[in-house]
Amino acid sequence: MNEPLAERLRPKKLSDYLSQQHLIGKNGALTQQIKQGIIPSLILWGPPGVGKTTLANIIATESERPFYTLSAVSSGVKDVREIIEKAKKGEGLFTTRNPILFIDEIHRFSKSQQDSLLGAVEKGWVTLIGATTENPSFEVISALLSRCQVYVLKPFEKEELIALLNRAIEEDTVIKRKKVELVETEALLRLSGGDARKLLNIFELLVTSAEGTVKITNQMVLDKVQQNTVLYDKTGEQHYDIVSAFIKSIRGSDPNGAVYWLARMIEGGEDVKFIARRLLILASEDIGNANPTALIMANNTFQAVNIIGFPESRIILSQCVIYLATSPKSNASYMAIGQALSLVKQTGNLSVPLPLRNAPTKLMKDLGYGDNYQYAHNYENNFVEAEFLPEEIKNTVIYNPGNNQREQAQREFLKKRWKNKYGY
Repeated sequence: MNEPLAERLRPKKLSDYLSQQHLIGKNGALTQQIKQGIIPSLILWGPPGVGKTTLANIIATESERPFYTLSAVSSGVKDVREIIEKAKKGEGLFTTRNPILFIDEIHRFSKSQQDSLLGAVEKGWVTLIGATTENPSFEVISALLSRCQVYVLKPFEKEELIALLNRAIEEDTVIKRKKVELVETEALLRLSGGDARKLLNIFELLVTSAEGTVKITNQMVLDKVQQNTVLYDKTGEQHYDIVSAFIKSIRGSDPNGAVYWLARMIEGGEDVKFIARRLLILASEDIGNANPTALIMANNTFQAVNIIGFPESRIILSQCVIYLATSPKSNASYMAIGQALSLVKQTGNLSVPLPLRNAPTKLMKDLGYGDNYQYAHNYENNFVEAEFLPEEIKNTVIYNPGNNQREQAQREFLKKRWKNKYGY
């Protein structure tokens, strides 16, 4: 039997579960629900290898519920309906408690597939537990999301990962055959990226491929594992480095670098919606009102790739990336809201000046609400010299648009830069 170490060490009961104490600790959000067997439909959201599937299994076991499982990658509406029918009929069940239906990677279910769950969840025929690595606000339909509690699972802490390694050394029947010494763990932990499954897979590879006493050091890990590290890992350090390079290339107005890093993400299997969301954020943060159409372009791109998908979405993404990279840049809006939020935290709930207050009743008018308000449209160019901030912070400059000539100057500068560097 070639069962991997991560599967052999999978906890079977809550007391063996090492992480997520905010959920299953003494005062955890799920602790009492699991003990009492009163389990709501829920979505477990977190990165890979943090124990979503394990927690679902434990919940079913400790609440003594029948347990059905589907993978959104290989299952469809037909599979969902078959399980719902079994649940309704209680086929082979000797309990009155409704069964748990666990759907792994529920974010991969289409709208129609998710719709097929609504009736069963609402009527209580099944208790749904969905696992997702993607933000459920974007990936789960609102009707289903409103019927579920969302719980966020965190990456393993360093101490928890080390405890997991020690458990493998002490308890696993295969690992115990070897003499293993954990001399250093930094490289192991870094390569795992908080993913317990990945950590145990690497650890098992190191132990089973070595002869005699196995001394785990940083150099040994790098020598044996780094050569097998994929060029693009959607959940690891490489992922964040490439995304960072992508964003910085667009911010730096380099369409060549931007499209290259886009290609790296596409070739690495990155989620098309993740890329499009990053472009939406950048269009406002780094371009803003220097070119307001950038946000429209990014939003249209997000909508389009949701409909089209890969491989054709690569063309739409490329068009948007080049447009954003070649647009004039301004972070004035981004800086303004940051400064405004900081100001609010520093000064608290300052009173709204009387001229700016709403006065829908006679009492409010008698108290001076709205007095001396100067209606801008009654003045030349629809502009009035007035103060719109509370007295305590009047004349504070929050938005700094810079030079009005900056947009044109940026365009001319970029044209010269690209001509000098690339010949066009």
